[in-house]
Amino acid sequence: MSQPDSHFHFASAPVSWGIGDIPDAAWQALPYERVLDEIAAAGYSGTELGPYGYFPTDAGVLSRALAARRLTMLSSFVPVPLSNPQAADSVVQHIRKVGSLLAALGAHVLVLADAQSPARVRLAGRVPVDGSQSLRSEQWRQVGRMVAEVERAAAEFGLGLVFHPHVATYVETPAEVERFFEAVSATRTGLCLDTGHCVYGGGDPLDEARKYRPLLRYIHIKDIDAPTLGKVRRQVLDFGQAVAAGVFSQVGRGCIGFAEFFRWLQAEDYSGWLIVEQDVKYGETAVAPLESMRLSLDYLKSVVASLGTSTSQAASR
Repeated sequence: MSQPDSHFHFASAPVSWGIGDIPDAAWQALPYERVLDEIAAAGYSGTELGPYGYFPTDAGVLSRALAARRLTMLSSFVPVPLSNPQAADSVVQHIRKVGSLLAALGAHVLVLADAQSPARVRLAGRVPVDGSQSLRSEQWRQVGRMVAEVERAAAEFGLGLVFHPHVATYVETPAEVERFFEAVSATRTGLCLDTGHCVYGGGDPLDEARKYRPLLRYIHIKDIDAPTLGKVRRQVLDFGQAVAAGVFSQVGRGCIGFAEFFRWLQAEDYSGWLIVEQDVKYGETAVAPLESMRLSLDYLKSVVASLGTSTSQAASR
């Protein structure tokens, strides 16, 4: 399926239904057909793969499921332990497995992230600014080597590589994002800016977008509930507890200034996909995914309409 002919293209992802990286109760309770049905019903025209193995890994089966719902497969979020040299072989094998499926489905992007670690899960949103809990110089060099290997593996399948700074990993804060891009400067790795994770990690999405404009190739749209984030920091909650508590809000109900953000995107002629998400914990976060994702898209359409730019969804639904 071809990409819609419009300025902004909105998609979603299984994470908004609570489908996490590791098989759990959500994987058992939510058939993939239901998640795809609800992504389409909420008004989106594309999806990410989610964790490998949740959607069918048979490209033919998944392709037919997507086509039946008029959904485009865009990418896959792939977290790996970037600073662990012992993991290099298994990481590359996994990238090739995911890459092969994405290529068969016509996707063009692989979204890389550092894997969450227990130490950083506990520190989420409270990483010391002095760098005492960040990677050391040799670990950053290993990150550069690992990303170069991942980039080569992804390129075997025609996939461009973008990196997603993520809460509860060693690339969370603006300072760590800067160190990351210094470490991978010999590669062509782009930025996947996640607006919600950026705020949670102490950054400003518009500032980061401006700073990395030449590298900005992909965007995850999330919102943050500021009072909940304040509570998370005061009560020293870890990342899982924060997600369960609703630190990520329905888009438009949080603290992020999306009108200004989209105004800047329009001025910069950004015309890529935007993946609308709300990190939730299945069975614990008080949210109805279909309703929340539909209302999030309605809000974003209104923001875009106020700029005088229509979306493919607004034109076709």
